[in-house]
Amino acid sequence: MRPFRHLPLRLVALPALLLTLTACGGDDDVAAGQDTAAGDARGGSLTVYSGRSEEYVGPVLEKFEQARGVDVEVRYGDTAELAATIAEEGDNTPADVFIAQDAGSLGAVAAEGLFRPLPAATVELVDARFRAADRTWVGTSGRARVAIYNTTTLGPADLPTSVLDMTDARWKDQVGIAPNNASFQAFVTALRLDRGDETARTFLQGLKDNGARLYESNSQIAEAVAAGEIEVGLVNNYYLHQLRKEQPDAPAANHFFAAGDPGALINSAGVGVLRTSDDAASGEALAAFLLAEEGQSYFAEEVGEYPLVAGVSPPPGSPPLADVQGPRLTLADLGPELEDTLRMLSEVGLTS
Repeated sequence: MRPFRHLPLRLVALPALLLTLTACGGDDDVAAGQDTAAGDARGGSLTVYSGRSEEYVGPVLEKFEQARGVDVEVRYGDTAELAATIAEEGDNTPADVFIAQDAGSLGAVAAEGLFRPLPAATVELVDARFRAADRTWVGTSGRARVAIYNTTTLGPADLPTSVLDMTDARWKDQVGIAPNNASFQAFVTALRLDRGDETARTFLQGLKDNGARLYESNSQIAEAVAAGEIEVGLVNNYYLHQLRKEQPDAPAANHFFAAGDPGALINSAGVGVLRTSDDAASGEALAAFLLAEEGQSYFAEEVGEYPLVAGVSPPPGSPPLADVQGPRLTLADLGPELEDTLRMLSEVGLTS
């Protein structure tokens, strides 16, 4: 077996708005009944476009290589940019599999008709809210939006029940956000769908006017909170887990917003197999592997994310996924709305 390799990351210089995707019909050559026994695939090779960093998915992809004898080449990059790249490459994409950081980007690629349906036996392992109804993609792990806060200066009772209150004068210059990050963009999209564009724009403008600190990544936000540079950051739940790997005694904790609040969004990382893949069976085997006990336990124990398959324990110190209730919306609806979210972030001045 060839050693684990990485394709050089040479992202096409695509504006974010190349994600202007319109829904189209699926490929007639890929019938819904053409399910394969994905879990039985052996050998083959895959080119994976991963919008998740090597730190989070590299080890589990290596496990898949070793278990299945499939050679995997990975191109790592920003989720939104890779989704745009796949859309531009179309039928000529070398990608067999797209691993995305959020459901919105998966939905955007699916809207272009570029995924093939995954086997029902694989997709149906996951609750319907974390998968596409047409089986074009499936969530592999869940992440809840939280406010990570500095425990030296704040206690749980100091944090608001709604993310919308983070624009209050109390939090002036003390809130960190990563507006270029796909998870923040998915949160804003969910806010728009749940509360309307006017509320979303007012919230974003309020963050800006209140001196919100801008960071490139959620990891930077978590580190800034622990260092006391800011008191609060809007991130995904697992960044506390990652922070404590490096700083076991970091003065930080997660605050979950109230049930139904847009700040309590539960998004999912996920996977889809491109309909033009030369080795769809291996791609389906990878999707099945990520949802098997080994893959789900890896995401929970090593990354700190929520497993999406029943029977696997949540990350240590986290409430059960069933107890984290986000806004009532369908994750598949986020993808078609992403363009308008990116435009709003730019118009408000949080991105360029």
